[in-house]
Amino acid sequence: MMPQFSGSIEVVCGPMFSGKTEELIRRVKRAQIAKQRVQIFKPSMDTRYAEEEVVSHSSQAMKAEPVESAVDILIRLKDSTRVVAIDEIQFFDDSIITVVTKLAARGCRVICAGLDLDYRAQPFGPIPQLLAIADDVTKIHSICTVCGASAVRSQRLSKSKEQVLLGETDAYEARCRAHYQNEVDEEQALLPLDEEKRVATAQLGH
Repeated sequence: MMPQFSGSIEVVCGPMFSGKTEELIRRVKRAQIAKQRVQIFKPSMDTRYAEEEVVSHSSQAMKAEPVESAVDILIRLKDSTRVVAIDEIQFFDDSIITVVTKLAARGCRVICAGLDLDYRAQPFGPIPQLLAIADDVTKIHSICTVCGASAVRSQRLSKSKEQVLLGETDAYEARCRAHYQNEVDEEQALLPLDEEKRVATAQLGH
């Protein structure tokens, strides 16, 4: 039997301080105005502002349910829920893909928000696969703290090598590609152009 409601997966992604949570909250409020039952979930590890709220950098907040794992979302889902919002989705493991797929198959509108890249400018956790299966993707930018241009990356200010490091402006800054500093990027930039061509040619087998 086909679900009564058409499900979908929406992803809002971008760097730190780009307004991802603010956009998630905006979409949730519109759903509530339309009198749709909404549940908001967040990883329990994210306690920067509040344990049971999603809070944007502009201090907008909404009540949320902290969960330890992706499967907890399915366990806590109410039958009447039509919209499921998940903030900081990059902190979940790959099982979140199965969860959001099941939710959409049940007829839920799933709104996800999270970082697309980690501090090394590498795809963050389940985000690449999530972007591939999404019905709608919105990539939003921040403002570079160095030059004021459009920022697409998150610059970590500490020397920690852990992929997950919760923090705000004391730990991260939004940066454009030109002012983002990364050891891997710097090494590749210093590689002579003819050497890059040689490596690429060897990989292609010519």
